[in-house]
Amino acid sequence: MTNKTTKTEIMDKTTFRKIFWRSFLLQGTWNYINGAGVGALYMILPFIRKLYPKPEDKSARVSALKRGLAYFNITPALAPFPMGIVSSMEEQNKNIVDFDPSSINAVKASLMGPLSGIGDSLFWGTIRVIAAGIGISLAKAGNILGPILFLVIYNIPNFIARYYGLKYGYELGGDFIQKAYKNGYMKIITKAAGILGMIMVGAMTFSTVTLKTILKFKMGSMSFDLQKILDQIMLGIIPLTVTLITFWLIRKKVSANKIIVLMVILSFALSALKIL
Repeated sequence: MTNKTTKTEIMDKTTFRKIFWRSFLLQGTWNYINGAGVGALYMILPFIRKLYPKPEDKSARVSALKRGLAYFNITPALAPFPMGIVSSMEEQNKNIVDFDPSSINAVKASLMGPLSGIGDSLFWGTIRVIAAGIGISLAKAGNILGPILFLVIYNIPNFIARYYGLKYGYELGGDFIQKAYKNGYMKIITKAAGILGMIMVGAMTFSTVTLKTILKFKMGSMSFDLQKILDQIMLGIIPLTVTLITFWLIRKKVSANKIIVLMVILSFALSALKIL
C-alpha cells in the first residue's frame, strides 16, 4: 500500500463545501438512462479534479469521471453519504496499487436501495407531511409563517442529513476500506455489494418497467389470456425481456436515442395491432 496523498489534502473545507452545495442540484439532470448519475458526478467533480490535477493524470481522471456517470437514484437528502464513500474509495483507488475500481460502483449501487427505503419514508413520508400540515394550517388562517415554517421544518433535517452524511461517509469510508483490504474482506464486500446491487436492479425493473400484453385468443371452446399465462410462468417476464434486450443493445454500442426511438415506434405498432 502506498499513500501518495492524505485526506486533509484532498477533502479540505473548500472542496467539502462545493460538494455539499452541489448535492442540492442532484436531480437537475435526472433522466431514464442513468437516473441522477450526471448530478452525482457533478457533485463530486471538484474532488475528482483535485485528486487528479496533473496533465499526466488524465487517463485516471477520465476513468473516474466515467465511473461517476453510472446509474444513481436515491433520496436526494441522503445522496451525500454514499457519494462521500465514493470519494473516499476513489482516493483509495489512487493510493492503493491493487485496488479494484469496480468495487466503487458496486458499493454505491448496493447502498441506493436500503438508503432510499429509509430516506423516502423519513423525508417524503414523515417530515414533509408534518411540515406541510403545520404550514397549510397556518396559511389557511392567513398567517405568513405558513410557507416559511414549511420550508424551515423540512430543510433543517435536510441540511443536517446532507452535511453529516458527506462528512461521515468520507471519513468512515476510507478507514473501513483500508481495514477491509488489510484483512482481505474487500473481495467479499465487493461480491456481496455486486449481488445486492443486481437484486436492486431486478427489483427496480419489476417496479418501474410496466408492460403487459392484452392479446387473447381462442382454441375451440376455450379462450386464453396470454398475460395470465405469462404470469404463471414468471411475473414480469415481458418487462424483464425488454430490459435485457435494451441492455444487450447498449452493450452493442447502440445509442440511447436510437433505442428510445425504436421503443416508441414499437409501442405504437404493437398498440395498433392490439398486442400491448
